[in-house]
Amino acid sequence: MSHLPDSHDTAPVKPSLWALSPLLVFFLLYLVISVAVQDFYAVPVTVAFTAAAVWAVLITRGKSMAERVDLFSSGVANRNILMMIWIFVLAGAFAQSARDMGAIDATVQLTLRLLPDNLLLASVFIASCFISLSVGTSVGTIVALAPVAVGLAEATQASTGMMTAIVVGGAFFGDNLSFISDTTIAATRTQGCAMRDKFRANVKVVFPAALLALACYVLLGWHVQSPPMGDAPIEWMKVFPYLLVLVTALAGIHVMAVLTLGLLATGLVGVGMGYFSFMAWFRAMGAGMTGMGELIIVTLLAGGVLALIRYNGGIAYIIGKITSHIRGRRGAEFSIAALVSMANLCTANNTIAIITVGPIAKEISDKFHIPPRRSASILDTFSCLVQGIIPYGAQMLMAAGIAQVSPLMIMEYLYYPLILGVCSIAAIALAPGRTRRHRKS
Repeated sequence: MSHLPDSHDTAPVKPSLWALSPLLVFFLLYLVISVAVQDFYAVPVTVAFTAAAVWAVLITRGKSMAERVDLFSSGVANRNILMMIWIFVLAGAFAQSARDMGAIDATVQLTLRLLPDNLLLASVFIASCFISLSVGTSVGTIVALAPVAVGLAEATQASTGMMTAIVVGGAFFGDNLSFISDTTIAATRTQGCAMRDKFRANVKVVFPAALLALACYVLLGWHVQSPPMGDAPIEWMKVFPYLLVLVTALAGIHVMAVLTLGLLATGLVGVGMGYFSFMAWFRAMGAGMTGMGELIIVTLLAGGVLALIRYNGGIAYIIGKITSHIRGRRGAEFSIAALVSMANLCTANNTIAIITVGPIAKEISDKFHIPPRRSASILDTFSCLVQGIIPYGAQMLMAAGIAQVSPLMIMEYLYYPLILGVCSIAAIALAPGRTRRHRKS
């Protein structure tokens, strides 16, 4: 799920490569050290982002320390960041309440009974794709499916990171194709094309990527074995809160309303049916909210760091450098892809990245006669590609928080975003008739 940026977002001062150094600090501390010591938990993501935040404040020039902290705090207090915090709080409370009353276990048992073992991974991916396409929000899809995916991983002894990654990958399928996705709306509006035209352009790239990812999950899941279910009856009342969440999400209700309804359902059913006491429900909610603490801290720190990167000219530098070397239509398309990818790295929000570089992409597409549906498709697919693999994106943090694993454990199995990247690059590189230079009129 993504939102439009605040109208009062601070504009960059001037292009600056140095402004991007906080991201380098984060990646060096978090990714490089973790890979070097072969321990994905070696460096807590909160510590890595704290170091990046301190560095971002220190390198900001022309402001007093108090003003730098104010700029950082304005990024933390961004309404999109705060919206995500409320979603995390409600998601934590619902997930723990549902688990304590037995909703997750009952749903897992129902799933295992309905689906054949060797198609379990593929079925989870298909379900994630379908829900994300229906609701148009990747975060909402992860909220709905990640708890069940974790339960399935425990029941089948499959990798929790892999099962969670399947949900995350499928969740971005909807961002690519759904007519009600924020990324679709932003891409089509900035490029001036109809949604159906962008959908047709996207299908040629997204559908093959989804089929290839599905094939990978079929092969990986061919030897998955679930425990014997016996003849135990399905506990439908325990499944009800979860079914309510899925149905209301598919109905297009806002994710916060969906989570609130689900949370109330766990209380009414759990207390009413005697699955737990009223105070136990309160304790479960509190434990779930507390369990999201690291996720909330990282989200707040990321908001502040990215605000300073924007203010110091990091995004302006990327735009200037990439657009200065365009030679032909193919190069123009790769430039649009690079622009939105780099902007997404700096904003950790695919919709904001599209809005940031959309006008520049429109100028490039007009100059090199790129159809609007094509530029909108490039903006959408490459922003979702980057959003799907960065460890500090809202979707990855949400999934990692629910699964209680490092984001790096999930990234290892993110086949769909990576295959989407290969298909998107191939669609530009192999398309005929795109090497001619644009003739000036």
